[in-house]
Amino acid sequence: MSSRTLSSWSTAVLSLLLLTACGEEKKPYAWQLPPGFPEPFVPADNPMSEEKVVLGRHLFYDERLSGNGTMACASCHEQQRAFSDAKVTPSGSTGHVVPRNSPGLANVAYLATYTWANPVLDTLEKQALVPLFAETPLELGMGTRLEEVLQRLREDASYPALFRAAFPDEKEPIHEENVVKALASFQRTLLSGNSPYDRYLQGDASALSPAAKRGLELFFGERAECYHCHSGPHLTNSFRSKDTKLSERDFQNTGLYNVDGQGAYPLDNTGLYEFTNDPKDMGRFRVPPLRNVALTAPYMHDGSIATLEEVLDFYIAGGRNVTSGPHVGDGRASPLKNPLVRPFELSAQERADLIAFLESFTDLDFVNDPRFSNPFQE
Repeated sequence: MSSRTLSSWSTAVLSLLLLTACGEEKKPYAWQLPPGFPEPFVPADNPMSEEKVVLGRHLFYDERLSGNGTMACASCHEQQRAFSDAKVTPSGSTGHVVPRNSPGLANVAYLATYTWANPVLDTLEKQALVPLFAETPLELGMGTRLEEVLQRLREDASYPALFRAAFPDEKEPIHEENVVKALASFQRTLLSGNSPYDRYLQGDASALSPAAKRGLELFFGERAECYHCHSGPHLTNSFRSKDTKLSERDFQNTGLYNVDGQGAYPLDNTGLYEFTNDPKDMGRFRVPPLRNVALTAPYMHDGSIATLEEVLDFYIAGGRNVTSGPHVGDGRASPLKNPLVRPFELSAQERADLIAFLESFTDLDFVNDPRFSNPFQE
């Protein structure tokens, strides 16, 4: 670690210690919400604090959090790609192939469930346990070397102070549960709400190009019907906020595969069916948010579609016909796909308009915000 990095980090730690030493009364967390955004849901046992967010940001970017010290959360979630990674599917710290694409994290605080198809993971705290501790596939691999990883943090020059500031009521705050709480707290601050589309919704009619405005009409119209699944403030039917009474947990089969003529998906990627064993849930995955979608290629749960243009081709066709390889089958004919995924026609101009609208979801402020950047490079 460079002297400049140590200096920057030490300054952050000193500021937190001074606040703690002064005995300032704990105040409610001051959310910096984009216009129109509701307050996110936060579990009662992990209230937000600036100190937790600072700690979580450091942990998110620290490769020492993996068992072998080679991989951080940020290895698969890069800020310039809206916290995705541009890979079809990632590999874990020991080279294990992860079968699902790394999703972007913009506004992840508002999702009702996490990962692509797990209905049980309904908080960021629960989700964090998967990359940290799962062994099949192994991602960060912290589980088999937990005490070693925690000892690295205890012996570090700055982490003890960061943990004490974040969890001032604990005598020995450096432990597994607090690592998870801090990571979740940081991720809840990854809010994106200043795209051209957002500014248009806030009354700036000039924020969208004429092409994007025509694309908006297609997106929310009955010919393309994109909005049926990609609706609401974050362009997904999966939604939860502080005041949500019944969170939306939506999983859909879009006809991406049909390997047996009856709707089956590849055995390592069966979606919701993996958890329910209900045949109707075969190939059903959580509807991904579309914010910053132009930055998060490749697409689909397995990264099998490379570009937005190809995604559009897929939906125009009403599903995908796989004609070669191990997953041959006509997804267009799947009896399990959502019936709204059906063929329709677009002119060349309309295709370009719809792409222009999807590109209007890109928030350049979000991907350049220093609050979300690597603190070890400051």
